[in-house]
Amino acid sequence: MTSDDFSLPEGTHTVAMGAADVNGVMRGKRIPSSHWPTICEKGNALSIAMYAIDMTSDVWDTPYVNFDNGYPDMHMFPATKPVPVPWEEGVAFCLGRTEGMDHKPVPIDPRGTLIAQLERATAMGYSVSVGAELEFYLLDPETKQPRDQGIQVYSLSRAAELEHVLGPIRQQINEMGIPIEQSNPEYAPGQVEVNIRYDEALKTADNVVMFRNLVKELANHHGYLATFMSKPFIDQSGNGFHGHYSLWKGGRNVFAENGRLNGLGRNFVAGLQKRMSETALAMATTPNAYRRRQPYTFCPINTSWGVDNRTVGIRIIEGSETATRVEKRDGSADCNPYYLMACDIAAGLDGIEQGLEPSPITTGNAYEDGEAEPIPTDLATAVGLARDSDFLKSVLGEDRLTILIQQAERELDFNANQVTQVEIERYLGNL
Repeated sequence: MTSDDFSLPEGTHTVAMGAADVNGVMRGKRIPSSHWPTICEKGNALSIAMYAIDMTSDVWDTPYVNFDNGYPDMHMFPATKPVPVPWEEGVAFCLGRTEGMDHKPVPIDPRGTLIAQLERATAMGYSVSVGAELEFYLLDPETKQPRDQGIQVYSLSRAAELEHVLGPIRQQINEMGIPIEQSNPEYAPGQVEVNIRYDEALKTADNVVMFRNLVKELANHHGYLATFMSKPFIDQSGNGFHGHYSLWKGGRNVFAENGRLNGLGRNFVAGLQKRMSETALAMATTPNAYRRRQPYTFCPINTSWGVDNRTVGIRIIEGSETATRVEKRDGSADCNPYYLMACDIAAGLDGIEQGLEPSPITTGNAYEDGEAEPIPTDLATAVGLARDSDFLKSVLGEDRLTILIQQAERELDFNANQVTQVEIERYLGNL
């Protein structure tokens, strides 16, 4: 893109520009329009610590950025054209990209992991398309509880009750350039799902980062708290991130043959199966995220695969030549989309290059499939597998993986050193 591609909409007085941190949370700055030409030319300075902080913005010493090197700066430049924010007059919004002070990519920028895998796919002759399904809760900001009651999945009457907030989420975010296909109430009070139309993988990952940020802003504007937290209520459905993958060459979906998944698609599935356990940390990064991985919850607990089967880890959707795709269902809605897609694509491309074949297909209840390889259902196991994974290190890079492991270990320690309200209620008066 040239500087002309980042020209501001008429009437803009402020630009909100940010990029995804280690958890996929969008962070950046608000910039007066008078300073925008300078930002486009020279970038906006902010600390590289943005890529090495946890979800509470706490910092710790990491190999790449730490107290010894003073948490140095990087520069953020616009990556997408600023678009008007419909609910904030005069404010425009865009995604940013970052460079080090040497004008090279920042080695711990999560976005770089996906870029590398897409360059690999291009060298193999493929473009990668991904669609994203994201679940989240709309809650009362004071009570942090749903305002509605009962499970009304797909209910049009429940959808109408939520239309005052879900309607703007569909319409206004779509107007901002993120293609929304549909929304529906999900399998819990206050839970909804929104689908982002498939596109080139980097564009989709960028859209996920921006979408989650914009949903939080819009929900707040309408008096709600939106959360993509994996399992906010232990007795209710968790929030998933389902990625729908297809490879394309010469305008043709190379996974499809007469509307069915072909051999190349099965190779991709086999690659996903092979790496599904050791990449769990990229798909679910907190102790809470693993509370979602329970039997009979429509969240997978193993590497099984099947056609149009919502109990498996890898679901195949067949039909037309363009619609045939591979849906991977283990991701949590709060994970980093660049890490999730980079690991999945790397695994799938390995499956193609190595001619791998998947396990026997599961045609029934995958929760009762004793032959399927289990995937981690707790963070400590995921951390152990990640630490020993040469594959994960090759995809994320040693420094990024170290930061991800360090954060997970800190979260494990934090959770282990709490006396919970459940413990107090259960033990205090009885023991």
